[in-house]
Amino acid sequence: MTMNDWRAELRLELEKLVDAAVVTGARQRDVYAAILDEIGQLRLAYERDPDPADDISEQVIEEPSNNWPAADEG
Repeated sequence: MTMNDWRAELRLELEKLVDAAVVTGARQRDVYAAILDEIGQLRLAYERDPDPADDISEQVIEEPSNNWPAADEG
């Protein structure tokens, strides 16, 4: 998969996520803010450990932050 293929696939999935959240009543800007926050957390995790697959001794899997905006907020 090329970088352009990966970006196109990611964009499509993000559009689906935003559309689904907006349909359920969340504000678009809140959804984008949650996505950016999640990306920031992933970036920090990557900076701490660029290849978690190398950590064979540590089998801890962190759950996503799950702080997406609720449909009834706002």
